Amino acid sequence: MVNLARQVTRQLDSFLTLSLRLPYAPFRTLELVTVMKSLGQLRIDPGSLAGHGASAEIELAIPYTEQSLAGAVLERAMALAGGLNARISLVAVHAAPYPLEFGCPSSTHAFLVERLIELAGRCELPVTAEVIMARSQEEGFRHAFGRSATVLVGSRKRLWRTREEKLARALARDGRQVVLMHVE
Repeated sequence: MVNLARQVTRQLDSFLTLSLRLPYAPFRTLELVTVMKSLGQLRIDPGSLAGHGASAEIELAIPYTEQSLAGAVLERAMALAGGLNARISLVAVHAAPYPLEFGCPSSTHAFLVERLIELAGRCELPVTAEVIMARSQEEGFRHAFGRSATVLVGSRKRLWRTREEKLARALARDGRQVVLMHVE
């Protein structure tokens, strides 16, 4: 009885799926689509991150886009990398668009340095903090993060795509390992 109900449900689902598909979409498209069920959790096996040797170091990179986001991501990074040989790189980019001169006022630079030092002071893991000058934030972050680093990007959950999510997508397209963390 239960098997019969499952078969009827599958047939009904396949009928609805086929009747609702776009007329110009090939049937093969429907076979390739899979639905990911999100539990809102991030599970990382420490053994897969540890590398080849016991002394291999894990590189985590956190872009500084906002004080609260970077702080929340830094706290999660400490929890995830607890007990592992991890090094965190905290990077802020001062963007100077093309019409402007390529320079940074000392007050802006000092403000960014103070914020990064404050965040790095809260972390128990070794943190390297740096401020980079670039023509765009995306270009600066691409230059700052190595290919072997895992980039942890914090973002608020919104109906629209945030600039942090756009940054994460651009870094992922560039071939970097990116983890997008939604922060409240």
